[in-house]
Amino acid sequence: MKKKKCIAMLLAGGQGSRLGLLTKVMAKPAVPFGGKYRIIDFPLSNCTNSNIDTVGVLTQYRPLELNSYIGSGQTWDLDLSYGGVYVLPPYATADSSEWYKGTANAIFQNFGFIEQFNPEYVLVLSGDHIYKMDYNRMLQAHIDKKADVTIAVRPVPWEVAPSFGIMSVDENDAIIEFEEKPKNPKSNLASMGVYIFTWSVMKKYLTDDNADPNSKNDFGKNIIPNLLRDNKPLYAYAFTDYWKDVGTIASLWEANMDLLKTPPEFDLTDPRWKIYSRTPVMPPHFIADDAVVTNSMVTEGCEIDGTVKDSVLFAGVQVEEGAVIEDSVIMPGTRVCSGAVVRRAIVSEDCVISSGCQVGEAEGDIALIGQDTTLPEGFVVKAGEQVDTDEISRREGA
Repeated sequence: MKKKKCIAMLLAGGQGSRLGLLTKVMAKPAVPFGGKYRIIDFPLSNCTNSNIDTVGVLTQYRPLELNSYIGSGQTWDLDLSYGGVYVLPPYATADSSEWYKGTANAIFQNFGFIEQFNPEYVLVLSGDHIYKMDYNRMLQAHIDKKADVTIAVRPVPWEVAPSFGIMSVDENDAIIEFEEKPKNPKSNLASMGVYIFTWSVMKKYLTDDNADPNSKNDFGKNIIPNLLRDNKPLYAYAFTDYWKDVGTIASLWEANMDLLKTPPEFDLTDPRWKIYSRTPVMPPHFIADDAVVTNSMVTEGCEIDGTVKDSVLFAGVQVEEGAVIEDSVIMPGTRVCSGAVVRRAIVSEDCVISSGCQVGEAEGDIALIGQDTTLPEGFVVKAGEQVDTDEISRREGA
């Protein structure tokens, strides 16, 4: 069988509990973003644009929507007879049946998938980041430095550094120290969760790690420290363009708002690096004469009769006359009724914000409405609150 130079393994199985109600019914990479995309569109599009044509997507938590969305991979030109995109859930064997125990174990359980393509290199990606990156440039740097592992890095603010894998490098970008989420970081150079491994090295270290009963089976906690311990050549690859970990409600909201800045911090319109997605077939959006729409992204199928300011509206959103939406993200199929006000909020798919409702506040944390939720008339959701059908029932029964 023909050998592949590099294949990608996309870790998309995390529960994403920090996204609250958004991931109650779907995996984090399936969460909508930017008016017409889902988070997973970005690493998949990066692969396509980087000419990496074989991608294994490792799913675990609530995979149905993600699996359905990926389909055959045609959207990203990954529906190939040899290669393409493959959804890889955990599976039972004659010897064992277990969930993915960690990021490293997830790859280990799919050695059979990797070996059928006999790659020289394996690219490991996370499914919860928004960015545009040419993985081929990183691969070339990996080859030029004769590295066993190359890790994409970027500086982060010192106050958030304890949330990341942090590394120290020498003058040649060789990694000399790595700490996973240190309380007192020695550097602010953070791992982006993008790794390139030489396959022969990855196979050995993941096999040894799986045999260690005390291991957490994690790249940051186990694999990278073990490679450093053995003085293997590990290098950092500096990335300076836009990159956002959208693993929290606040960061997801911020990343959407970044699209509305002038100029946008993250440009979705660059024809040289398209982001591909599966979008519904809907008519063009309609904005009524008396409607007010300023500095907003309005996707196909929307009907706007009210006021929309500094917001991102996904496909099929209805904003009735007298409704006000400001600084918010409204996901597909939601209706905001006359007299309702939504500020600094994320409203999930297929919701109804009934007349007189107040969702969010002009200042404070982001309010969140869960999927398929209908707020009763006059219902109030304060800044930072999360509300779905179960929470409404609890309040009404109290």
